[in-house]
Amino acid sequence: MEMHFATVWESITDVLGDQTALVHGDVRRTWRDYDERAARIANAFVSAGLGPDSKIGLYLYNGNEYLEAQYGGFKMRGVPVNVNYRYLDEELFYLLDNSDSEALVYHSSLGERVARVLPRLPKMKLLIEVDDGDTGAVAGSVAYEAAIASNAPMERITRSDDDVYMLYTGGTTGMPKGVVYTHAGQCGGLVQSSFPLLGVAPPTDASLIAGIVAEAVASGNQAISIPACPLMHGTGMWLGAMAPLLMGGTVITLRARSLDSDELLRSVQYERATNLVIVGDSFAKPIVQAIDHAIEAGTPYDTSSLKIIVSSGVMWTSEVKEQILERIQQAMLLDAMGSTEGAMGMQISMRGMPAETARFSSVPTTKVFTEDDREVQPGSGEVGMVAAGGNVPIGYYKDDEKSARTFRVINGLRYSFPGDMARINADGSLELLGRGSQVINTAGEKVFPEEVEEAIKRAEGILDCLVVGLDDDKFGQAVTAVASFAEDETTTEAAVIASVKAELAGYKAPKRVIFVDDVPRAPNGKADYKAAKQLALDGLGRG
Repeated sequence: MEMHFATVWESITDVLGDQTALVHGDVRRTWRDYDERAARIANAFVSAGLGPDSKIGLYLYNGNEYLEAQYGGFKMRGVPVNVNYRYLDEELFYLLDNSDSEALVYHSSLGERVARVLPRLPKMKLLIEVDDGDTGAVAGSVAYEAAIASNAPMERITRSDDDVYMLYTGGTTGMPKGVVYTHAGQCGGLVQSSFPLLGVAPPTDASLIAGIVAEAVASGNQAISIPACPLMHGTGMWLGAMAPLLMGGTVITLRARSLDSDELLRSVQYERATNLVIVGDSFAKPIVQAIDHAIEAGTPYDTSSLKIIVSSGVMWTSEVKEQILERIQQAMLLDAMGSTEGAMGMQISMRGMPAETARFSSVPTTKVFTEDDREVQPGSGEVGMVAAGGNVPIGYYKDDEKSARTFRVINGLRYSFPGDMARINADGSLELLGRGSQVINTAGEKVFPEEVEEAIKRAEGILDCLVVGLDDDKFGQAVTAVASFAEDETTTEAAVIASVKAELAGYKAPKRVIFVDDVPRAPNGKADYKAAKQLALDGLGRG
């Protein structure tokens, strides 16, 4: 049996048919429903002329349809492609054109954008519209539920371990890039990392998964997961949806299209969720506030079912981790260091043990190398680039040059270099410094924005912050902060700068602090440095 998402989920359906797989609002789908609806969508793809390796764009908000359409694509050996729902015309065109998408499943509220770019996409064979109450029908599109009703379920087929799985990066360091994996690599990698959470050894034989999962669920050990972040990004999809489904779990998607902490906590309470997936402080802080407000109102949320809270993609500070653990004392916090291009490390925090910021236990396949490919030694103090081994992507889709730079062989082993810089402490742990592409060169010194951001967020009155380098005649680049206030609090530029100087070397402190209502971040919580830089320039009258 192939280590392939579709094949594994089909085997789980056969043993857990009546168990709940998906929940969105009042709509609940059993595993049997999930499998059948995906098979009908798969037949719609095939009937439109799509085949193995055909790309299928998913221009969708979170919901059951996202997971059904993706599964349907996997079933017919197609390649679902994540499309950021914030993309406007040119961004949308770029991604659909770059990915060679032949079908698109989209929410109707996004239909006007689809209609405008469609004439430039001659490869597009099928449009399926999910009605979200804002009808923006595109000529020639098929309603999602009509596609379900009019297509018989596609029969199960034999697939290949080498079938392609692809996820587009967010494009923080250039245009979005499709990171290409095999199903065997990605599916097998998630099985290896998630099954220990069930308390069982991960199987290497895919045919054993369904039996292990059925036994775990029968004993009450079922993952009930809420991805609070978008499924269109790796953190939400891989950790919040794919891994729980591989464990025979349930995935609950929220109706709000930006973080609604109260809806999230109501869902935790009502569904008895065990797993929560967030993205660092920008998600955790509002959750803490909502818990406190509910207690003050005399209507506290019951979060006693939560076992694991996972964050990935951005810094999750020790102070905020401790605030979470004070309120959800039984939870284990997993701070995952990784990117679309590979997993690199993990930090575990629990009640009674010190929480840390940006310090990770590296996985055995993770190394740190200098620019000349020399391995950084623990305790040396050297800064190098983090290299992720193990399940390394095949490469970037249609970009051999970037693939050669990012995925390289050193000493006979293949590594991914996503761009993260780090030191290795004497105990072997990784101290993450930030992305080399964002490093600020000021008066001959290198400053990693993330280190300064965390210091600023510890300042009295600050909720969130991003740090950028602005051109400066004296320093080359001037460290500049864009910050927002915590609820009902305020502070001054001088107080923030003084707070940073009390923690870090003086050259790392911001020269200026620009206060804004909201620090710019993507829906998954990741920093939008381009927008932050523009806000800084505008705030200084240099826009």
